[in-house]
Amino acid sequence: MKRVVLLLVVVFVSVCAFAQDAAEKINQANEAMKGKDYAKAFELYESAMGNLGDVQVPDAINFNIGLAAYNSDNYEKAIVYFDKAVAADANVDKALEYIAGSYGKLEKYDEAVEAYKKAIEASSESASLSYNAGITSYKGKKYEAAVEFFSAAVEGGYKGETAQYYKAVCYNKLKDDAAYKTALEEGVAKFAGDDKLTSALAKVYVSEGNDLYKKGAAVLSAANQKVNDGAMSTADDAYNAEVAKAKEEFAAAIVVLEKAIAIDPSNANAAKLLEACNAVK
Repeated sequence: MKRVVLLLVVVFVSVCAFAQDAAEKINQANEAMKGKDYAKAFELYESAMGNLGDVQVPDAINFNIGLAAYNSDNYEKAIVYFDKAVAADANVDKALEYIAGSYGKLEKYDEAVEAYKKAIEASSESASLSYNAGITSYKGKKYEAAVEFFSAAVEGGYKGETAQYYKAVCYNKLKDDAAYKTALEEGVAKFAGDDKLTSALAKVYVSEGNDLYKKGAAVLSAANQKVNDGAMSTADDAYNAEVAKAKEEFAAAIVVLEKAIAIDPSNANAAKLLEACNAVK
């Protein structure tokens, strides 16, 4: 979460003892917040709010209480108080962000994503919120939603390389190989030199090159088996045609393997396959 300025809470104290006690606890809670003793602050706030007497406090104090609850890992309570802050129109964008974060901490991912959507609408920092929403969606296995959020983060310039990588991974989780490859290619083009993107794309190219190599090897092996069986000779046009088919596959493999090495020279599998293809092309 980004920095949040505590809301100024003005307490009007009546003369009764209960009011003085509640007011004192609120003041102590404010001091605890300044000292980042969030558990103590939350305890004091709750105690004060449960026994206000004639003390008058603005509804905006609920944001402070929610913040104390969140930072002391009391996420259920945090949601309650941040909801009250939203209802009071107090620091709404940040309250919604913390509500989303609280649901995420509780692994209630559907609620978290919906809260992030509201936070994004209310905030001027939508790119960072989109990234966080993407991470939350990914954790909740809501991959389609995650793709949209990560795309918005990339467009907004927030953690673009990582967002693009996770966007690609989401497509991989969805078993959409074409979209996975496209997302990686877009990422490498936009964020040249990013290790995760280049390594992942190189592996895709190696996989494609390996498949093409296997196809060529299978065609060549079948033709040679026919020669061994006496069904044809190496001088036959049919045999030469099969060899030509195999070489086409090897040539296609070389193209993608060279692309793999171009973006990831350290990929040993690409180098070995390229050597094998060149030996039989």
